Amino acid sequence: MKKLIFVRHGRAEEQSDNFPDFERSLTAKGKIVSAEMAAILSEKEKGRCVFVTSPAFRAYETALVFARVLDVDPDSLILSNALYTTADLKTIANIVEKIDDKIDTLFFFGHNPSFTEIPDRLSRDGCDFLPKSGIVCLSFKTDSWTGIVHLKGRIDYFLKPEKSS
Repeated sequence: MKKLIFVRHGRAEEQSDNFPDFERSLTAKGKIVSAEMAAILSEKEKGRCVFVTSPAFRAYETALVFARVLDVDPDSLILSNALYTTADLKTIANIVEKIDDKIDTLFFFGHNPSFTEIPDRLSRDGCDFLPKSGIVCLSFKTDSWTGIVHLKGRIDYFLKPEKSS
């Protein structure tokens, strides 16, 4: 069984002419809600995993919060520019093909609309809108990452913050 877990970044600072979108940081509430969601996730996910994140600061910060809570070495995070700019099924396929089959769980940290659209296309039953700090887990009945197939995933869980982050 292979799992893809998509985590949308937490609430970030408002866009401003003072900084580029890429540099926006999580708000204090965004950090708190991300930590709460990571704690919920830590009850569901154990074992070896790989984190792949958009390099945009708000996504990277979210990945760091999850890494701390899930006891993942922050130096092991993989940055993927494509998760910021052009994330689609091909992006995910290009990342997945490089992952060792000994790893069963792959986390992605990034942005909408991609993080709603990609799980929607990979799952048999579709996927609802992924809110900030939201998490969707898809599982695939395969022992190899090459077995990840469009419309063959099953949504194991869809976690939303209690209140909009």
